[in-house]
Amino acid sequence: MDFPVLKNQNLLGKKVLLRVDINSPLDPVSGEILDDTRIKSILPTLECLNHAKTILLAHQSREGKMDFTTLELHAETLQGLDDLKVKYVDDTFGPKAQSEINNLNNGEILLLENVRFCAEENSPKVISQSPFEQLKTNFVRQLSSSCNFFVNDAFAVSHRTQPSVVAFPYVMPSCAGNVMELEIISLSKVRTSNKSPKTFLFGGAKARDSLQVIKRLLEDELADFVLTTGIVGNLFLIAEGINLGTKNKEYLSNCGLLELIPLAKELLKKYREKIKFPLDLAFEKEGSRVESESTNFPNFKIMDIGIETIAEYINIIEESKVVVANGPCGVFEIDSFAIGTEEILKAIAKTKGFSVIGGGHLSTSAQNLDITDKISYVSTGGKATMYFLAGYKLPGIEALKIDKLS
Repeated sequence: MDFPVLKNQNLLGKKVLLRVDINSPLDPVSGEILDDTRIKSILPTLECLNHAKTILLAHQSREGKMDFTTLELHAETLQGLDDLKVKYVDDTFGPKAQSEINNLNNGEILLLENVRFCAEENSPKVISQSPFEQLKTNFVRQLSSSCNFFVNDAFAVSHRTQPSVVAFPYVMPSCAGNVMELEIISLSKVRTSNKSPKTFLFGGAKARDSLQVIKRLLEDELADFVLTTGIVGNLFLIAEGINLGTKNKEYLSNCGLLELIPLAKELLKKYREKIKFPLDLAFEKEGSRVESESTNFPNFKIMDIGIETIAEYINIIEESKVVVANGPCGVFEIDSFAIGTEEILKAIAKTKGFSVIGGGHLSTSAQNLDITDKISYVSTGGKATMYFLAGYKLPGIEALKIDKLS
């Protein structure tokens, strides 16, 4: 590591500002936390800080989404996991938060309110500025004056340039937490491994990011195979000249994704033998799952990859020495269209090679299948994981490497 890590710090009695990612899926009706994996992931870090006064800085979702809410339930969940002394305050850096921080005792944990309730954390004007400029925000000035040390344990958001991720290391002593350290060590194994084939699977809806990562992986000769599903797979199918019907094309158009077709065509032209896209696809008709060849697909919404595609992808995964997957293969929330995601995950769990999955959806599916322990590493990140593997520098990690102002 070319930056400090938590295990080498003496933080006895210190007020430690700990940025974590405990962003969790919530039940849309009850608001209950459906998967506490990310909350559990920070327990080793909290154990290292059991003689400090720990102030947790975290987020839940983002403005405009149904699960954009307070962190009160997260505090209750954390409290029940390991008999921790956890307090919650519905304030991020104002008087209420300052009072609670000042009254903390050693071994106590204070979870501040959802940091994305803070306007300065989300402001496009702020996040486009350098960390030095972000130091001028009230948010950073208040919390940095109240705490002695900063720990970034939020690998999953370390691709972002928000103040809570990049600013504090420029004004106070800082280091990486246990989650961050483990992520970097584990994911670096993928980049440095000389074993092949290396196979990367991309699914889900974040096609714009995925195509950029695919391009980087292929240019750097890191990927032997790129298996595509979901929206990413649909883009490559259209780029190949396959008609997926007006419904699917309109969806891509409404999402502003058709402009990615030229890039997909370019990648197919250069790396056609390495890029795989679905041979068949599934759709819903009269309440049932129906499959069709991709080249003769009817005008229905694509819901999953088909059996032939699953079989081809499993064969490639079984022969691979390194496998990385990010994003589901279809609408996995519906049982009949979770087949692709689940069968691919089962194949990854069976492979003898080094395996990594990233993103909340895949992690949740693996947990539901009870195969998490059969996968070499389950990353807490989604976009951050793929960006790291592609060789991009993550701002949150880079900030830990700088010389302090004081």
